[in-house]
Amino acid sequence: MELTNSLKSLVIETAQSLQGSARRLFMARTGKELGPSGQRRAERDLGWSRMTIRQGTHELTSGITCRDAFAARGRTRAEAQLPSLLSDIKAIVDSQRQADPQFRTTRLYTRLTAAAVRRQLIAHKGDTADVWPTVPTITAQLNALGDDPKTVATSPPQTKSQQPRRSSPK
Repeated sequence: MELTNSLKSLVIETAQSLQGSARRLFMARTGKELGPSGQRRAERDLGWSRMTIRQGTHELTSGITCRDAFAARGRTRAEAQLPSLLSDIKAIVDSQRQADPQFRTTRLYTRLTAAAVRRQLIAHKGDTADVWPTVPTITAQLNALGDDPKTVATSPPQTKSQQPRRSSPK
């Protein structure tokens, strides 16, 4: 079967409009129609992956549709890679907590930022920086622990002193 440019563009656009198993089945049927070396020809002429065509051919012959594992994609969570991460973060943050200076609330605040927690993790555990998660990940962990990284209000300085200073005109 001869593939003209208009036929190639039609087949490619049709494959792009389909998704999942329907796309794989279309690719497998097209590969079968191209002849004995149809998978290689489809890869070369149409720019399709032979692995996708093979999976579609398997689905076509067996009648069983393979499920797409979208949930299995992506990076694993930081807690799965480092099981002691939450306890390490909690130990560092708990040592730096302080109460509200005006005692208006019972909440505990910390002055540590996520970057400071990461630096302390690297310093205390002795691993390289590549092993520990990034600052946004540690920020998410701190939020999950219920930590509110807010600045602690200090008591305001006294503006009037009882004794005159050297710079005063008196």
